Amino acid sequence: MGEMSEAGRLILLGAPLGNPADASARFREVLASADVVAAEDTRRLTRLARDLDITVGGRIVSYFEGNEERRTPELVEVILGGYVVALVTDGGMPSVSDPGYRLVRAALEVGAPVSVAPGPSAVTTALAISGLPCDRFCFEGFLPRTPGARRSRLRALAAEERTLVFFEAPHRIGAALADLAETFGADRPAALCRELTKTYEEVLRRPLGELARWAAEGDPRGEITLVVSGAPVTAAERPDDDTLRAAVAEREAAGRSRRDAITDVATEYALRRRDVYTIVHS
Repeated sequence: MGEMSEAGRLILLGAPLGNPADASARFREVLASADVVAAEDTRRLTRLARDLDITVGGRIVSYFEGNEERRTPELVEVILGGYVVALVTDGGMPSVSDPGYRLVRAALEVGAPVSVAPGPSAVTTALAISGLPCDRFCFEGFLPRTPGARRSRLRALAAEERTLVFFEAPHRIGAALADLAETFGADRPAALCRELTKTYEEVLRRPLGELARWAAEGDPRGEITLVVSGAPVTAAERPDDDTLRAAVAEREAAGRSRRDAITDVATEYALRRRDVYTIVHS
């Protein structure tokens, strides 16, 4: 490969989850000016550019799971040739359960600059709107497709105390929720976020058992992000009163109301809200 040109680089674009108005000014600028735009779905990119009243000046190429391995070295060669390659997926940040990681690694390995135009993320959007504790969380992406592998993964996560975030396809969400309710417990709080930022956005904040019944009785559609409360701590791990007061005060300092801060702490430590309220006000 040739000598690295200062102009050549890879730029990751955080794309709107569904509402074109969420596209940043930098997203628009890079999309219009990049020499090559690698898109997970070229037709969806064309529609988005039309909605944003943007003319994509560079060459548009497809970059998805089926051609990632073949197209990655081609795009690296383009970058090494001194050109700007922009990578955009169907929504959210590239590499986060979407194409991108392979290209980022390949670019870094040859010394090519990689930058990002940050944008929407279904992970943090769903987490923020879920009403569940957000101070500590882990992202698990898509669960395994086969029942046995999925249940095995869930058993390994059952004791995880941080809030969990999953992606799931609508045709598998019923089975996934049933396995979650069985493994984590039907009473574990959760929030199912569907079609975030779109016209038919819906957030169902219910225990896993109720969500499993909802999915079994209906026909869930659209892109789904599932947020599940972490495992309750055991009685032996219950913090003392001073620690609980400090936890509430920390959340208040971060902007939460006292009521919400008490609810968050009660949920995190599997305590009754009234008990935490009494401790805080004693």
